[in-house]
Amino acid sequence: MGISVIVLSFNSEETIGATLESVCRVSDDIHVVDSFSTDETLEIARRYGANIVQHVFENYGAQRNWAIDTLALKYDWQLHLDSDERLSGGLVEELNSLKSSFPDNVEGYYIPRLVYFLDHPIRHGGMFPIWHMRLFRNGAGRCESRRYDQHFYVNGATSRLTKPMIDDHRMSLAEWIARHNRWSDAEVDELMSPGNRNRAIEGRMQGNPVEKKRALRGFYYHMPLFVRPFLLFLYRYVFRLGFLDGRAGLIFFVLQTFWFRFLVDAKLFERRLKRGWDENSLNHGKEP
Repeated sequence: MGISVIVLSFNSEETIGATLESVCRVSDDIHVVDSFSTDETLEIARRYGANIVQHVFENYGAQRNWAIDTLALKYDWQLHLDSDERLSGGLVEELNSLKSSFPDNVEGYYIPRLVYFLDHPIRHGGMFPIWHMRLFRNGAGRCESRRYDQHFYVNGATSRLTKPMIDDHRMSLAEWIARHNRWSDAEVDELMSPGNRNRAIEGRMQGNPVEKKRALRGFYYHMPLFVRPFLLFLYRYVFRLGFLDGRAGLIFFVLQTFWFRFLVDAKLFERRLKRGWDENSLNHGKEP
């Protein structure tokens, strides 16, 4: 048996080389699904012998499911990565050992993710390990069709690998903020959707790692608007020892667990306020 690798990319020249360098150590069947990059991403991918296909990007879930449905994979198992993620040396060894004897009763594997921010590993604040379903048997896995916070899920039994993949944030802070600004819009869209109809994974504290994470996020969103970002920052940076990650950790936790979450709340408040204005205008026979 073997593993086919699927990497999503867009203008990823700074990181995709490290991604492909690592996956070449576990597979000779590598597919790059590119969203029409304009930098050197495709040239780098060609140097590693990857099969390159291009597809218009709608959202991560749609792009991943398109890849699952469309690509002609050589092997029975598929590993999904982003172009800023790479396999640690320990994970390479673990995957090479596993692919020689996949158990018949397991359909997918959760892999721990270690974030690097400003060239520093973020090991505290509850940021490691964060578990993601990324390796699964063909036909067993899909990705949620969500605009934000989408996860893979499988039909069948799952297990966990022990060594991490590295999520290496090498973009500038300006780009990081611009992306999170866009993602805050996507999260608000999801939160304003009736019943979160795009959610395939329900929150469950006694469930798998993603179900538990979603249950905790549901608890977070039952807390008061604008208060919860402060409490989350306090929890992660102080009580979960995020301060041990130094200056890079300070920047990360202020931006990720306070600024980004406060921005989501502000946009929720704005959206609800506008909805009230629209309903009031309609009730009075005026154009919204």
